[in-house]
Amino acid sequence: MTDELKKHIASAFDRDLEAIQAQILKMGGLVEVAIRDAALSLETRDEELAEKVVAGDKVIDEMEELLNDEAAKVIALRGPTARDLRVVLSVMRMAANLERIGDLSKNMAKRTSVMSQLAQIEGSATALRRMARDVEHMLKDALDAYIQRDEALAYDVIERDRDVDQMYNTLFREFLTFMLEDPRNITSCMHLHFMAKNVERMGDHVTAIAEQAIFLATGEMPKEDRVKEDRTSSDPALSSGADLG
Repeated sequence: MTDELKKHIASAFDRDLEAIQAQILKMGGLVEVAIRDAALSLETRDEELAEKVVAGDKVIDEMEELLNDEAAKVIALRGPTARDLRVVLSVMRMAANLERIGDLSKNMAKRTSVMSQLAQIEGSATALRRMARDVEHMLKDALDAYIQRDEALAYDVIERDRDVDQMYNTLFREFLTFMLEDPRNITSCMHLHFMAKNVERMGDHVTAIAEQAIFLATGEMPKEDRVKEDRTSSDPALSSGADLG
């Protein structure tokens, strides 16, 4: 094989890697919008916006399939090794987490039409939107950490998930209080609880994306297990967060 041919193959391989990384960023951008719009649709009771989130999830699903196909082709045709293989594997893992965040955003948006028919629980929609905004910012930083190979930023994202867990715990206690004070609040608070749980789980998936950024930067996954601050996870009845179908 001539040096010129080797350079051509290496250049084509680099373009393949750049293409799939550009796609993961595009997918991440769509997921950021889904998180933001799902929370906003609840706060404003905008059913049209909620329907947009639900419909947009199909595009996110299709992007995951495309990314997996492209990544598989790169592995089969290019035979990447070491660092290049880490890039391909991290993209596939990140796509799976982004797809799941999209699903959780969709599940949250589906409850908007239900919530619009129920009595409002004072301050709850605004608190949920604030929690979702934190997760959205975490996702943006996790993607930046991935592209910049910024290990410190990735660890910062992981640490910030503790705040999301604590916000969820606070909301959970508030919903319980509202339900105890007035049984008429039970239906609304149960829906709100499931929505809050969806956002909390989004934070977990963002954390997994940040871990992939660390994996890409260092070649190793974080060694320490992250301590969850969600105190309700041990009770399956309280953490089910069921999909509306």
